[in-house]
Amino acid sequence: MKTFLMYKDHDFDLQQELPWNEPALTRDLELSTLLKFMALGDEFLSEVVKKSIFSSLNAGPDTILYRQSILKDCLKNPVIVRDLYNISVEATQTKENNRWNWLLDQSDPSYIISVSVDVLQIFLDWLKEIRTVADKHADKFESEGFRTLFAMVKKELDDSYFTIAQNHLHRLKFRKGILISAELGKGCEGTNYILRKPPDKKKGMMERIFLQKSPIYTFRIDARDVEGNRALVALKNKGIRSVTNVVAQSVDHIDNFFNTLRIELAFYIGCLNLYKQLVQIGEPVCFPLPTTINEKQHSFNGLYDICLALTTKQKVVGNAVNANNKALVIITGANEGGKSTFLRSIGLAQLMMQCGMFTPAEAFSANVCDGIFTHFKREEDVTMKSGKLDEELERMSEIVDHLRSKSILLFNESFAATNEREGSEIARQITSGLLDKGIKVFFVTHQYEFAYGYYDKKMENAIFLRADRKADGTRTFKLIDGEPLQTSYGEDLYNRIFIKEQSSESISTELDG
Repeated sequence: MKTFLMYKDHDFDLQQELPWNEPALTRDLELSTLLKFMALGDEFLSEVVKKSIFSSLNAGPDTILYRQSILKDCLKNPVIVRDLYNISVEATQTKENNRWNWLLDQSDPSYIISVSVDVLQIFLDWLKEIRTVADKHADKFESEGFRTLFAMVKKELDDSYFTIAQNHLHRLKFRKGILISAELGKGCEGTNYILRKPPDKKKGMMERIFLQKSPIYTFRIDARDVEGNRALVALKNKGIRSVTNVVAQSVDHIDNFFNTLRIELAFYIGCLNLYKQLVQIGEPVCFPLPTTINEKQHSFNGLYDICLALTTKQKVVGNAVNANNKALVIITGANEGGKSTFLRSIGLAQLMMQCGMFTPAEAFSANVCDGIFTHFKREEDVTMKSGKLDEELERMSEIVDHLRSKSILLFNESFAATNEREGSEIARQITSGLLDKGIKVFFVTHQYEFAYGYYDKKMENAIFLRADRKADGTRTFKLIDGEPLQTSYGEDLYNRIFIKEQSSESISTELDG
């Protein structure tokens, strides 16, 4: 039985490795905050969501839209989906609660069958719960994923399945003994032991009187005959050993179904948790339109930094940009004007879109990519054995080793650890090389020479954004189309911090006087 809630044709692999740059992405995009609000303290949910997000970079538009439709069903039926998830959680604990791991080390077929039957009986009850959900609520779901799941449940877990399974489990308890056939081999040793099905119906009186009986030879072993009883157990084990493997495999098969259901539903439970909190804040979300990897598509309205909204628990400023057919986006402008926040919102929205989630925006469309990379400035590290510029270039070299032609690279004030001219030239050469390879670049920078050099070229595939600033120095945290300026308005920060402090000290002195 397959669930197919993440992919149309295969299960989600929770054991897959994370990408090499996972620590950098988590740090630069503040993904730990997103995971925190999706998992709500559940480590299993956190692991599944993390793997889902980071494995999404190999998903195409079809997979994204497939998951979107399933998530839409989840948002319409959150209680039903959570019930399904809770059933899967309870069911996956069945083996552990019945000492399954311990029995794997046992060599006694009788013991293995006994515990397996107990586990299968509990599994059967949970399968009935799944069937009940399908019978009651299947018509409320419209996505291909859920319809496929419920159709499979109704087909494979019909009434006859449960009747047959229950009969088998009843027989495997061997309450009326064990019927085994065998043949004589060389040296009159037993061979070809086969467990036989006992007669289903009791014979009537007349049938028992007149039916011709086969000759039966019987012997009894005294309870004190240790060796005799040991030999009898050995015969019994030979007869049931083949059935033992089948029963154990049945346990693993059903357990795998519940495990997969739990894993794949966990992703959507994380999305439900996140959606509920965003609704409480009043932030909008939308289902993005993904385009193919060969397009250069990036347009949105009301895009905001979801981690900032979740942390502050209030609505934050969103941005609208049309960067369709653009390969280079350069962001300049006033300090503390929202440039880095905007850059994080780009990376987070791309990851969320590609794993099939909604995005934090009123509208969002972008082409899928085969890799997201970040090169953000780092704080000074006293343990560094070389200069800060060397460290930046070393990180850049490592990124280049892993880049693919359809990747997205986010720069945040990179190569600023040297003078303006040298830093601008390094940034220009690296950016030119990336664009030549078809890589989409978002670059937040204060280097006027670098930014204006590209602006002056009037490139058709480049767009220039600037952090808005009012005449009095107030930041709106909006990004507007604009030519790079030579100033980052550092005097605004000086006036805000130092002039304000001096004014406060002056007032305090006058009051003291």
